[in-house]
Amino acid sequence: MDVSQYLLRIGYQGPAQPSLETLRRLHRCHLSSVPFDSLSIHCREPITLALPLFYDKIVRRHRGGFCYELNGLFLWLLQTLGFGAKAVAGRVRNRFTGSYGPPLDHMVILVQLDGRSFLCDVGFGGGFLEPLELKPDTEQIQKGGIFWLGNKGEIWVLEHREVPGKEGRPLYQFTLEEKKLDDFADMCLYHQTSPSSIFTRKSFCSLQKEDGRRLTYMGWRLISTVGEKRTETALQSSEIPAILREKFGELRWCAATR
Repeated sequence: MDVSQYLLRIGYQGPAQPSLETLRRLHRCHLSSVPFDSLSIHCREPITLALPLFYDKIVRRHRGGFCYELNGLFLWLLQTLGFGAKAVAGRVRNRFTGSYGPPLDHMVILVQLDGRSFLCDVGFGGGFLEPLELKPDTEQIQKGGIFWLGNKGEIWVLEHREVPGKEGRPLYQFTLEEKKLDDFADMCLYHQTSPSSIFTRKSFCSLQKEDGRRLTYMGWRLISTVGEKRTETALQSSEIPAILREKFGELRWCAATR
Protein backbone atom coordinates (compact mmCIF):
# COMPACT_ATOMS: atom_id res chain seq x y z
CA MET A 1 0.00 0.00 0.00
CA ASP A 2 1.32 3.39 -1.05
CA VAL A 3 0.85 6.35 1.31
CA SER A 4 1.45 8.88 -1.47
CA GLN A 5 -1.38 7.38 -3.55
CA TYR A 6 -3.69 7.42 -0.51
CA LEU A 7 -2.94 11.11 0.10
CA LEU A 8 -3.56 11.81 -3.58
CA ARG A 9 -6.89 9.98 -3.36
CA ILE A 10 -8.11 12.23 -0.55
CA GLY A 11 -6.65 15.40 -2.07
CA TYR A 12 -4.19 16.03 0.75
CA GLN A 13 -1.14 18.21 0.12
CA GLY A 14 1.29 19.44 2.74
CA PRO A 15 3.35 18.17 5.68
CA ALA A 16 2.63 14.62 6.81
CA GLN A 17 4.48 14.71 10.13
CA PRO A 18 2.22 14.04 13.15
CA SER A 19 0.66 17.25 14.43
CA LEU A 20 -2.82 18.45 15.32
CA GLU A 21 -3.00 20.57 12.16
CA THR A 22 -2.02 17.59 9.99
CA LEU A 23 -4.62 15.42 11.73
CA ARG A 24 -7.34 18.01 11.21
CA ARG A 25 -6.53 18.42 7.53
CA LEU A 26 -6.30 14.68 6.87
CA HIS A 27 -9.67 14.16 8.56
CA ARG A 28 -11.38 16.90 6.55
CA CYS A 29 -9.84 15.76 3.26
CA HIS A 30 -10.93 12.18 3.81
CA LEU A 31 -14.51 13.12 4.65
CA SER A 32 -14.87 15.39 1.63
CA SER A 33 -13.32 12.89 -0.81
CA VAL A 34 -14.38 9.35 0.18
CA PRO A 35 -18.11 8.58 0.49
CA PHE A 36 -19.74 6.68 3.31
CA ASP A 37 -22.03 4.23 1.54
CA SER A 38 -23.79 0.88 1.32
CA LEU A 39 -23.38 0.40 -2.44
CA SER A 40 -21.20 -2.71 -2.25
CA ILE A 41 -23.83 -4.51 -0.19
CA HIS A 42 -26.59 -3.78 -2.70
CA CYS A 43 -24.32 -4.70 -5.61
CA ARG A 44 -23.63 -8.05 -3.88
CA GLU A 45 -19.93 -7.37 -3.42
CA PRO A 46 -18.74 -9.15 -0.25
CA ILE A 47 -16.78 -7.00 2.21
CA THR A 48 -13.88 -8.76 3.95
CA LEU A 49 -11.91 -7.18 6.77
CA ALA A 50 -8.49 -6.94 5.12
CA LEU A 51 -6.48 -3.73 4.73
CA PRO A 52 -5.15 -4.54 1.21
CA LEU A 53 -8.75 -5.03 0.04
CA PHE A 54 -9.78 -1.72 1.61
CA TYR A 55 -6.87 0.01 -0.12
CA ASP A 56 -7.66 -1.53 -3.48
CA LYS A 57 -11.32 -0.54 -3.28
CA ILE A 58 -10.99 2.97 -1.85
CA VAL A 59 -7.68 4.19 -3.29
CA ARG A 60 -7.17 2.25 -6.52
CA ARG A 61 -10.81 1.88 -7.58
CA HIS A 62 -11.97 5.24 -6.20
CA ARG A 63 -14.86 3.80 -4.20
CA GLY A 64 -16.42 4.53 -0.82
CA GLY A 65 -17.41 2.13 1.94
CA PHE A 66 -18.77 1.76 5.44
CA CYS A 67 -17.15 2.32 8.84
CA TYR A 68 -14.95 -0.77 9.07
CA GLU A 69 -13.46 -0.05 5.65
CA LEU A 70 -13.10 3.73 5.94
CA ASN A 71 -11.91 3.95 9.53
CA GLY A 72 -9.89 0.76 9.17
CA LEU A 73 -7.89 2.20 6.28
CA PHE A 74 -7.65 5.67 7.84
CA LEU A 75 -6.26 4.08 11.02
CA TRP A 76 -3.58 2.36 8.91
CA LEU A 77 -2.68 5.70 7.33
CA LEU A 78 -2.39 7.48 10.68
CA GLN A 79 -0.25 4.74 12.19
CA THR A 80 1.97 4.63 9.11
CA LEU A 81 2.50 8.40 9.34
CA GLY A 82 3.56 8.00 12.98
CA PHE A 83 0.40 8.99 14.88
CA GLY A 84 -0.37 7.12 18.09
CA ALA A 85 -3.78 5.79 17.04
CA LYS A 86 -6.02 2.86 17.92
CA ALA A 87 -9.43 1.50 16.99
CA VAL A 88 -12.27 1.43 19.53
CA ALA A 89 -15.82 0.10 19.30
CA GLY A 90 -19.04 2.09 19.21
CA ARG A 91 -22.79 1.46 19.20
CA VAL A 92 -24.87 3.70 16.94
CA ARG A 93 -28.13 5.12 18.26
CA ASN A 94 -31.26 4.64 16.15
CA ARG A 95 -32.75 8.12 15.83
CA PHE A 96 -36.29 6.70 15.55
CA THR A 97 -36.34 4.09 18.33
CA GLY A 98 -33.72 5.69 20.59
CA SER A 99 -32.02 2.32 21.11
CA TYR A 100 -28.35 1.57 20.53
CA GLY A 101 -27.04 -1.06 18.16
CA PRO A 102 -25.17 -4.23 19.19
CA PRO A 103 -21.62 -4.15 20.57
CA LEU A 104 -18.97 -3.55 17.88
CA ASP A 105 -21.69 -1.97 15.74
CA HIS A 106 -19.32 0.84 14.73
CA MET A 107 -15.56 1.40 14.52
CA VAL A 108 -14.02 4.73 15.53
CA ILE A 109 -10.45 5.93 16.09
CA LEU A 110 -8.70 7.46 19.09
CA VAL A 111 -5.48 9.42 18.56
CA GLN A 112 -3.00 10.37 21.28
CA LEU A 113 -1.17 13.57 20.44
CA ASP A 114 0.94 15.79 22.70
CA GLY A 115 -0.67 14.38 25.84
CA ARG A 116 -4.22 14.87 24.55
CA SER A 117 -6.74 12.42 23.08
CA PHE A 118 -8.82 13.01 19.96
CA LEU A 119 -11.79 11.18 18.49
CA CYS A 120 -11.61 10.62 14.71
CA ASP A 121 -14.35 9.16 12.52
CA VAL A 122 -14.36 9.20 8.71
CA GLY A 123 -16.92 6.39 8.50
CA PHE A 124 -20.15 7.85 9.85
CA GLY A 125 -22.74 9.78 7.88
CA GLY A 126 -23.54 13.11 9.52
CA GLY A 127 -20.61 13.26 11.91
CA PHE A 128 -18.00 15.88 12.71
CA LEU A 129 -15.62 17.52 10.21
CA GLU A 130 -12.54 17.73 12.42
CA PRO A 131 -11.27 15.50 15.24
CA LEU A 132 -12.91 16.12 18.61
CA GLU A 133 -10.82 16.41 21.73
CA LEU A 134 -11.82 13.78 24.27
CA LYS A 135 -12.99 16.22 26.95
CA PRO A 136 -16.18 15.45 28.90
CA ASP A 137 -19.02 17.96 29.14
CA THR A 138 -17.45 20.35 26.63
CA GLU A 139 -19.17 21.71 23.51
CA GLN A 140 -16.99 21.81 20.40
CA ILE A 141 -18.29 24.05 17.62
CA GLN A 142 -17.62 23.22 13.97
CA LYS A 143 -19.22 23.87 10.61
CA GLY A 144 -22.28 21.67 10.51
CA GLY A 145 -23.07 21.78 14.20
CA ILE A 146 -22.06 21.64 17.83
CA PHE A 147 -20.66 18.39 19.19
CA TRP A 148 -20.60 17.34 22.82
CA LEU A 149 -18.89 14.40 24.49
CA GLY A 150 -19.94 13.04 27.85
CA ASN A 151 -19.14 9.94 29.84
CA LYS A 152 -20.60 7.78 32.56
CA GLY A 153 -17.91 5.45 33.81
CA GLU A 154 -16.39 3.63 30.84
CA ILE A 155 -19.14 4.64 28.40
CA TRP A 156 -18.70 7.80 26.32
CA VAL A 157 -21.51 9.40 24.31
CA LEU A 158 -21.21 11.67 21.27
CA GLU A 159 -24.06 14.15 20.88
CA HIS A 160 -24.93 16.60 18.10
CA ARG A 161 -26.46 19.88 19.26
CA GLU A 162 -28.26 22.63 17.40
CA VAL A 163 -28.33 25.16 20.26
CA PRO A 164 -25.44 25.80 22.69
CA GLY A 165 -26.18 24.63 26.23
CA LYS A 166 -29.19 22.51 25.26
CA GLU A 167 -29.25 18.73 24.98
CA GLY A 168 -29.16 17.47 21.43
CA ARG A 169 -29.33 14.17 19.56
CA PRO A 170 -27.01 11.35 20.70
CA LEU A 171 -25.21 9.83 17.71
CA TYR A 172 -23.36 6.89 19.26
CA GLN A 173 -21.64 5.63 22.37
CA PHE A 174 -18.19 4.09 22.64
CA THR A 175 -15.55 2.88 25.09
CA LEU A 176 -11.80 3.46 25.14
CA GLU A 177 -10.82 -0.22 24.99
CA GLU A 178 -8.56 -0.95 22.02
CA LYS A 179 -9.93 -3.29 19.36
CA LYS A 180 -8.31 -5.13 16.47
CA LEU A 181 -9.79 -5.24 12.99
CA ASP A 182 -10.70 -8.91 13.35
CA ASP A 183 -12.81 -8.11 16.42
CA PHE A 184 -15.37 -6.50 14.09
CA ALA A 185 -15.70 -9.54 11.78
CA ASP A 186 -19.06 -10.77 13.11
CA MET A 187 -20.66 -7.33 12.96
CA CYS A 188 -19.21 -6.72 9.51
CA LEU A 189 -21.04 -9.83 8.32
CA TYR A 190 -24.18 -8.80 10.25
CA HIS A 191 -24.33 -5.43 8.51
CA GLN A 192 -24.04 -7.12 5.12
CA THR A 193 -26.69 -9.78 5.71
CA SER A 194 -29.12 -8.91 8.51
CA PRO A 195 -32.52 -7.45 7.54
CA SER A 196 -32.22 -5.35 10.72
CA SER A 197 -29.11 -3.56 9.46
CA ILE A 198 -29.56 -0.10 7.93
CA PHE A 199 -27.00 -1.09 5.30
CA THR A 200 -29.18 -3.88 3.90
CA ARG A 201 -32.41 -1.90 4.20
CA LYS A 202 -31.24 1.21 2.37
CA SER A 203 -28.98 1.90 -0.59
CA PHE A 204 -27.21 5.19 0.10
CA CYS A 205 -24.10 7.23 -0.59
CA SER A 206 -23.12 10.21 1.58
CA LEU A 207 -20.33 12.76 1.39
CA GLN A 208 -19.44 15.51 3.85
CA LYS A 209 -18.68 18.86 2.23
CA GLU A 210 -16.09 21.39 3.37
CA ASP A 211 -18.77 24.00 4.10
CA GLY A 212 -20.45 21.71 6.65
CA ARG A 213 -23.20 20.42 4.34
CA ARG A 214 -23.76 16.69 3.87
CA LEU A 215 -24.82 15.46 0.45
CA THR A 216 -26.64 12.11 0.33
CA TYR A 217 -28.07 9.91 -2.38
CA MET A 218 -30.77 7.62 -1.00
CA GLY A 219 -33.63 5.86 -2.74
CA TRP A 220 -34.18 8.03 -5.81
CA ARG A 221 -33.49 11.22 -3.84
CA LEU A 222 -30.60 13.67 -3.56
CA ILE A 223 -30.58 15.14 -0.05
CA SER A 224 -28.64 18.16 1.19
CA THR A 225 -28.36 18.42 4.99
CA VAL A 226 -27.06 21.21 7.23
CA GLY A 227 -27.32 20.29 10.89
CA GLU A 228 -30.87 18.96 11.33
CA LYS A 229 -32.25 20.82 8.29
CA ARG A 230 -32.57 19.05 4.95
CA THR A 231 -33.75 19.64 1.40
CA GLU A 232 -34.61 16.86 -1.07
CA THR A 233 -34.61 16.60 -4.85
CA ALA A 234 -36.39 13.71 -6.59
CA LEU A 235 -34.34 11.77 -9.14
CA GLN A 236 -35.17 9.80 -12.26
CA SER A 237 -33.54 6.39 -12.53
CA SER A 238 -31.59 7.51 -15.58
CA GLU A 239 -29.96 10.29 -13.51
CA ILE A 240 -28.56 8.04 -10.76
CA PRO A 241 -25.29 6.88 -12.41
CA ALA A 242 -24.29 10.45 -13.29
CA ILE A 243 -25.24 11.72 -9.80
CA LEU A 244 -23.06 9.08 -8.13
CA ARG A 245 -20.17 9.82 -10.46
CA GLU A 246 -20.33 13.62 -10.50
CA LYS A 247 -21.48 14.40 -6.95
CA PHE A 248 -19.75 11.58 -5.05
CA GLY A 249 -16.92 10.40 -7.31
CA GLU A 250 -18.36 6.86 -7.20
CA LEU A 251 -17.26 4.95 -10.29
CA ARG A 252 -19.34 1.83 -9.54
CA TRP A 253 -23.06 1.60 -10.02
CA CYS A 254 -25.53 -1.24 -10.42
CA ALA A 255 -29.30 -1.36 -10.75
CA ALA A 256 -29.67 -2.56 -7.15
CA THR A 257 -28.40 0.80 -5.84
CA ARG A 258 -31.62 2.55 -6.82
